[in-house]
Formats: sequence, C-alpha cells, structure tokens
Amino acid sequence: MMKKWVALFTAILCLSLSGPVFAESAVTRIKDIAKVQGVRSNQLVGYGLVMGLDGTGDSNKTLEVLQSVANMLRKFGVTIDQASLKTKNVAAVVVTATLPPFVREGDTIDVTVSSMGDAKSIQGGTLIQTPLQAGNGEVYAVAQGAVSTGGFTAGNSGSGSTRQKNFPTVGLTPNGAIVERTVEDDIGKDGTISLSLANADFTTASRVAQAINMRYAGVATAVNPGRIDIRIPPFFRNNVVSFVAGIEELPVMPDNIAKVVMNERTGTIVMGGDVAVDNIAITQGGISISIETDEDVSQPMPYNMGSGAKTVTTKNDNVSVSEEKANTIVLDATANVNDIVGALNAVGATPRDIISILQAMKAAGALHAELEII
Repeated sequence: MMKKWVALFTAILCLSLSGPVFAESAVTRIKDIAKVQGVRSNQLVGYGLVMGLDGTGDSNKTLEVLQSVANMLRKFGVTIDQASLKTKNVAAVVVTATLPPFVREGDTIDVTVSSMGDAKSIQGGTLIQTPLQAGNGEVYAVAQGAVSTGGFTAGNSGSGSTRQKNFPTVGLTPNGAIVERTVEDDIGKDGTISLSLANADFTTASRVAQAINMRYAGVATAVNPGRIDIRIPPFFRNNVVSFVAGIEELPVMPDNIAKVVMNERTGTIVMGGDVAVDNIAITQGGISISIETDEDVSQPMPYNMGSGAKTVTTKNDNVSVSEEKANTIVLDATANVNDIVGALNAVGATPRDIISILQAMKAAGALHAELEII
C-alpha cells in the first residue's frame, strides 16, 4: 500500500512540475503553419469598359476610351467616327480577380474594377463583358455586371465645393466573373505530397516530420527547412483528402529564432519569449539643458532727452544644466524577456530609451536575439 501512495505522489509531483512548461508552449496545428504545395491561387487581369455613368466617366481626352468604344461598336456592326464620340458616360477600367484553387467551370468569383482614366466616379455603372487572363496569357474567366463602390462624390459646380468619401473610382462586382477554364490540381497523383512551411526553420521542419511519422509510421521526411515530403500510404491512395485532413489536424510545437522587433516611429517593441541576455550592467540617465532669455529695458535719464538718447532693449541668456540621476540595473545571465522589460520599466525607461538600450546590448554582444527595426 505504501508503494502505491509513493507512486501516486510521484506522478502528481511530475504533473505539477511539467504543467507550466506545457502551458507556456505554443502548440498549434500543422494546418496553421504549413500548406500543401501545389494548392495555390492565380491572379487574373483584364481591360474593360464601364457603361451607364451619370456624366462622371472619362473625358474625350482619354484616347483609349474613344478607341475602345469604337472597336466595340464595330463588333456589333456599327461604324462611327471616333472623333464624334462623347464618352462622359463611359470609363476605361482595369478588372482584377483571384482564381481560387479547385474551382470548376461555371463557378463565380468576385472582381475588382478600377478606373484607369480621368473618370470622377464609376458608381452605378455596368461592366461590359471583359475576358480575364492569367500570367500565361490564357483566359480563365469572363466578367460582367453592375459595379458597386464604397464611396461617393458630391458637390456644387457653381461654388466649386465638393465632398468625397472613400474612393468612388474603385468598385466591386460580387460574383461578377464566371470561370471558363479549370486549373487542374491533382494532389498526390504520383503517390506523394509535400508540405511547405510558412516560416522555414530546421527545428520546426523536424518536429512536423516527427509528428506525422508518429501517426502514419515513417511516411514523412524533412527535405529542407521549408519542405516536408510525405509518401501517401496505400490505404489512402484513393482518399487523399482524408489523409491531408488528418495531417493538418496534428499538433506540433513550432520553433522560431529569438527576435526583437522595434518601431522607432511609434516606440513599439515586441520581443519573443526566447530572448535571453548575458550578465550585464545598464546605466540609464540623461542631461537636461535649459536656455532662458530675459529682456531688460535701458531707459535714458530725463536730462539726456535732448541728447538723442533712446530706449534700448537688451537680452540676457541664462543657461542652466541639470544632470539626472543615472539608474543602474544589473541583469543576470538567466534573465529572459520578462526580466528585461520589468527591470527597464522599474527605472522609468521610455519605449525609445528601451530601443536604444537594446541596440547597445546587441552591440555589446549581451543580447542573444535578432534585432529588426521597422
């Protein structure tokens, strides 16, 4: 019975000692730090016209609009002199969209419509059928529909006063493009998949491979700090989606280098928990210099009034120098980020003071972290 109580007490003690360690660990899913290679979006772009504007379109000085309208009418069998066109209700636009992975023919995607001429607003206009091309020059979608903007322009032409909210020359057409061509993404067709880490790191790649191998018996290999190759088990060859879903839910503890990010403009400092320092003494203080100017008036005596004497104003500068008491703190070699912040706050250091102190600590070789100034 005594042995059972000793074993139980030992187990409870181990759990109590290990609890804070796991509580402070940043355990996350593989899904949040890596993605399957080959699963990507594609950017689409096209040139088009927005019709039906209320006199807020491009002026006749915009030659591309005149030529585009003339070419469009010519396709419908209408021939017109380009010089006689009035395009105040038409605007030349650039249409952009993002083609998500795994979309099929007939699916719809949102498009962004941006004016490229001198149009004042494209609010209320209609985008005319516009082919959208990818980087390889192939058309993958066709856009058309009403344009909605999140702003407006209002004013009085007589007084010349106007008021504008947001940008009325950029609009959105929800579900305005129809996918005409599918980008084939055959994941795992050769029996393997690869994971790409968001932040390449040797330790993280090794931990991800270990987590996968513990679940699927040695199918993962960390090829480099940013990629893990995985062999698909025979049981999942016809169900790759379930295999990838199982991998994405596996917990892993990512590792990052110790880094201190500083913004000198705003005085913001962000330090990771792995930042450590050597035994070092820091003195923080400053000298305050004050310069005051006093003005004195020199008035001549009454009996000198006929001599041409005038009232004279003189300035006397008083310079005073006061040196603040220097605050000295000593950090042990076991100090971490909490110790650094707490000690510097205790001596009244401002964020800008802390930035200078951290830079000096890095120059002295006492701060074991990467400094990044943004």
